[in-house]
Amino acid sequence: MDRLWAGWRMAYIAKASAKGSKRAPCLFCALGRVRPSSRNLVLARTSQVVVMMNRYPYNVGHVMVAPLRHRGTLTQLTDAESLEMSGLLGRVERALRREYRPHGFNIGMNLGRTAGAGVLGHLHWHVVPRWNGDTNFMPVTATAKVVPEPLDRTYRRLARALSRLAPAVKRRRS
Repeated sequence: MDRLWAGWRMAYIAKASAKGSKRAPCLFCALGRVRPSSRNLVLARTSQVVVMMNRYPYNVGHVMVAPLRHRGTLTQLTDAESLEMSGLLGRVERALRREYRPHGFNIGMNLGRTAGAGVLGHLHWHVVPRWNGDTNFMPVTATAKVVPEPLDRTYRRLARALSRLAPAVKRRRS
């Protein structure tokens, strides 16, 4: 049997097991209160929305966009939150296109455990860049995904690309 070492998985498994606890803090609420930095992978924060990289990405450049308020459904968002989230999703797409030149995107959300949500009760969008041929042999033969760039480099590239866009995405200090 071939073995693929993925040293980061144990931290993920430990955190995933804590998700069943009611005392576990909400990831998005916690990250919505911090100053953007490469340590916490928060790329930008506005008055109503937080933009962050996924620590366990499906692909290089995997970004998540969430409202600051803890809301579990689209119907619980205000019109202003919906508008700001939509605008930031567009800016994230634009930044990823400029920096990585993907051939397409998967953009979506999972509402509820049955739908595949990993963080329950706080809706968020996933923005995953895709390239022709990025579904290579690894997921099929090794049940593993190759992410070809370290998170710290991806963070620097995306933070720079987002900062060049509209002022609403500029990094806000707390």
